[in-house]
Amino acid sequence: MEYAQLKPGRRFAPLQSLLYYSQRIVTYPTLRRLVVRALSGAVRLRQGAGKELYASTPAEETALADLRHSGYAPLGNLLDAMQCDDIRAWLSDKLLIDRDRERPGFTLAQRADGVRVADYHLRDVIACPHILALANSPPLLGLAARYMECKPTISALGLRWSFPVPGDDSALQAFHRDSEDWRYLKVLVYLTDVDDGAGPHVYLHGSHLTQAPMRLRFYSDSEISSAHSADMLLTATGTRGFCFAVDTAGIHKGAAPALQPRLMLQIQYSLLPSYAYRYAPERYQGSLELDPYVNRLILRPSAWHG
Repeated sequence: MEYAQLKPGRRFAPLQSLLYYSQRIVTYPTLRRLVVRALSGAVRLRQGAGKELYASTPAEETALADLRHSGYAPLGNLLDAMQCDDIRAWLSDKLLIDRDRERPGFTLAQRADGVRVADYHLRDVIACPHILALANSPPLLGLAARYMECKPTISALGLRWSFPVPGDDSALQAFHRDSEDWRYLKVLVYLTDVDDGAGPHVYLHGSHLTQAPMRLRFYSDSEISSAHSADMLLTATGTRGFCFAVDTAGIHKGAAPALQPRLMLQIQYSLLPSYAYRYAPERYQGSLELDPYVNRLILRPSAWHG
């Protein structure tokens, strides 16, 4: 996903900047909840409540309760080992983009030393087997619809490698809060086995309910550990295919891998488009029947089968 230019300069997007920073400056949780209630009501009037998307299962109820209370909800292995193998095999010759430095595209086999974090292009994520089916599945769309209290929007979709590299960690691997929309959640899916040595996701329990600073900032491990007990830090480990939902308005990090690389799928659901991004929907050639509203930011309208 390409980031929009939110500050004056080349390709500056003034309206997007205004919309992005308008939600950043409202930091009081009570006031944000009032805005969310108004926005979700407006989406319901135009698109419906999204109840047709609900999975209506005990697992969905548990995940929703966990997400609201903790900000983190384990969802189990929603992809099996064979599906993860299909994804890895399909990506084997696709180009990666280094997130830390400007480099030409390279395949996984061509990765140079020093690359910490690298993403696949959206067009390759869209075409990858199992990805769109999972992003549009009842366990995920139903949870997102209930958390948004309206029909959700898929506002980001990405596949990212994180590699073990000696030296200082990337800023992407430090504790921080995201600021993507008034309300949103991310579903993260491990496509490699992730233990403590492979860079697990770490989330501060309940921090999505606390007031965020107006300016985005990073927190050191010592700053977090000195202010919170160890049992408040939730570490997501699991075998390939393991999924979990997080409200990343809370404090979190993807730890830097120490021993093994990590491949992770990220699906973001939100009330509105995330104005941090410059959207360029891709053509979809598959046969899935997908909701046009839910997928409008990532897929071209001419591609719909549903």
